[in-house]
Amino acid sequence: MRILRILRTLLALLLLAAAVTAGVFLADHPGQVEIVWQGWVIGTSVGVLIAAAALLALVVAALALLLAGLRRAPRNLRRRRKSSRRRAGEAALTDGLVALAAADAAAARRHAERAQALLGATPIALLLAAEAATRQGDNEAARRAYAALIERRDTEFLGLRGLIGQALRAGDDRGALPLAERARSLRPDAPWLSDSLLLLQARAGNWQGARETLAGAARRRALPAEVERHHRGVVLYELSRAAERDGDARRASGLAAQAQTLAPDLAPLACHAARLLLGRGRKRAAARAIERAWRTAPHPELARLYLEARGAAEPLARAASLQRLAARNPDATESHLAIAEAALAALLWGEARRHLTLAAEQSPAAPSRRLCLLMARLEESEAGNAQAAREWLDRAIGAPPEPCYVCGRCGAASTEWQPLCPACGGFDTLAWGTPPDGQVALGAPPASGAAPLMLPAADVPGVSAAASRPPSTRLAPTAQSDNKPAQAGAGAAPIAQR
Repeated sequence: MRILRILRTLLALLLLAAAVTAGVFLADHPGQVEIVWQGWVIGTSVGVLIAAAALLALVVAALALLLAGLRRAPRNLRRRRKSSRRRAGEAALTDGLVALAAADAAAARRHAERAQALLGATPIALLLAAEAATRQGDNEAARRAYAALIERRDTEFLGLRGLIGQALRAGDDRGALPLAERARSLRPDAPWLSDSLLLLQARAGNWQGARETLAGAARRRALPAEVERHHRGVVLYELSRAAERDGDARRASGLAAQAQTLAPDLAPLACHAARLLLGRGRKRAAARAIERAWRTAPHPELARLYLEARGAAEPLARAASLQRLAARNPDATESHLAIAEAALAALLWGEARRHLTLAAEQSPAAPSRRLCLLMARLEESEAGNAQAAREWLDRAIGAPPEPCYVCGRCGAASTEWQPLCPACGGFDTLAWGTPPDGQVALGAPPASGAAPLMLPAADVPGVSAAASRPPSTRLAPTAQSDNKPAQAGAGAAPIAQR
């Protein structure tokens, strides 16, 4: 830049020197010029003639610029007005976004209307209007704004997402599904879209379509690998149940084994696989499947199926079988409780007390109701200590809630596991755990309630925090039969009596 400035200065000096030289030359050699025209004779020097010609050229140039300015004046005026309207519209958009941040939906909507009046139906103005209308509960106005976005090729996906959210909030899963499929054709790599489509297909019972959706998401890496793997296990479980209903036991068993491998933290999947193997007379394979599941998801239902697979009928044989099963996960609380139940049935008081004590030491706050009932039974059966038994029964009354299935998305509790949450309809959100204080587990069938899908949502719709975590960080859920729920407190009864 400095060199350019020097060069420009030198050029100006050269031009000035040339002009001075020309002026000096004309002054020393004035010459004589005569112009004869129509009887008129004009005589002057060369310098004056050059100066007159230069002045005439300046006048002509000035007139040309004036005429051009007059011609451009209307266009410049329109441009300035348009620029002024654009600045005012952008200011209205900014004020609208600030109003949304302040949770003032009415002000945001007014600013959105002003922005549309100044800027027209621009995508940002339509989006602001849709969000403001949604905050005010005016779904029809929001739907019109999103529909206008669909008409533009560059904002079609944005409008589809808004309409999908509107349909889900209204519980219109049937209307949301074709919109999600249309959006997938535009952006198949969107993570929220893969999960939304999977959620809608699961609610519709289209498990084969859900399997294909997960396969596409895996190819495009639209979902975290562990989340996609866990979802696939749940989908294969449902496909296995469908094959079982169709009478194809071999295919059902193969799908169930894959489901158990993909989602090892879900005991219902392992129980389903074990039941299918037992139905085919493959008791050893069923026992091995339960032993694998016990490492990650120990539960009383697995223990019951294990006794059935091992053919243990006598109390001592049942206790020995459960000792072998518990060895796969010896530090689990459920392992101690299972052995204690079997030991009580076999009249092995010392063994029962040892494992109940170990289970009590693992309780984070207070012993569970099931443990208290087992201790009461032990005190009454071993030494006839009715006073100690009553004390344990009193503790059972105020014991913490029994573990059950808790939705990681809405927090609702359920007595049975199923792919969809009974309360919010979330897919693969139920995990075994302790329900919130005072909450009673639900036993209702899956609801058709919709998961909210806010347009600027930070989380993925239909996926809970529990479902998004790696399977290794989730608590193992209990098992249930295909037709009957597994009661959370069923473990209080001795295994030998079930």
